[in-house]
Amino acid sequence: MVSSDGVGLAVLEAGDPAAPTVVLIHGYPSTKELWSGVIEHLAKRFHVIAYDVRGAGDSDAPSGLEAYDLGQLGDDLLAVADATAPGRRIHLVGHDWGGIQGWEFATEARFRGRLASLTAIAAPSLDQVAISGGSLARRGRVLQMLRRAWRSWYILVLVTPGGPTVMWRGLLATGRLGERGPALARDGIHGANLYRRNIPRRMLRPRTNAVAHVPVQLIVPSHDRYISESYYELAGECAPKLRRRTVEGSHWLPRTHPQLIARLIGEHVDEVDAP
Repeated sequence: MVSSDGVGLAVLEAGDPAAPTVVLIHGYPSTKELWSGVIEHLAKRFHVIAYDVRGAGDSDAPSGLEAYDLGQLGDDLLAVADATAPGRRIHLVGHDWGGIQGWEFATEARFRGRLASLTAIAAPSLDQVAISGGSLARRGRVLQMLRRAWRSWYILVLVTPGGPTVMWRGLLATGRLGERGPALARDGIHGANLYRRNIPRRMLRPRTNAVAHVPVQLIVPSHDRYISESYYELAGECAPKLRRRTVEGSHWLPRTHPQLIARLIGEHVDEVDAP
């Protein structure tokens, strides 16, 4: 356990501590176990860190929306990095909301020199989504806007007060969540605070100068049911050193294609660290 502003974060560590450090951040409503297969492959060559974000898994779930602000999530990453790889640069990998966090950190000055690279999997930048959405509205691209909204319908439920509780309790009652149902519903309700705190604020006030200061690898699933590929259309402008990979598969690539994802991460780390 690592403490960040009094919040306990459950951390998993694998591999050789002397090797380059790769930090994995899961998305919503997952836990660090999402990375189990990826860690198995990465740990052969790298020092690997994965942690449950606040509100998920074995980490604490603080109350109040402010506790889930992207700035606070950045403090969490630094607390984990200081505890597991003090004074060292880290290669950050994020899936879904973990990747959204990664875009934020890769464009913040306070992480300059601490981050070595970012790999974002099925994860656009909130700033890019907001800016491109505004551009579509100004150009009258109503059909494209409706397609985006259709694929991301769940966001409206998650940002509505009381919506996550109703949705997850309803899913739990159906029995469709399996053995992990109660824990998944709990994490889903707590984790919705990520959406409620950050998405409305960023959609209204996107950062127009948010440019990544590290090399970025963007891995886009070809059959993502939740995230439109149009969300990534500004990635090249926001990441001058961008490597884009399209992978045949669903939104859950770290779970369905762990060996491939580990290989792509390793290739990116090797390229960035090459003398």
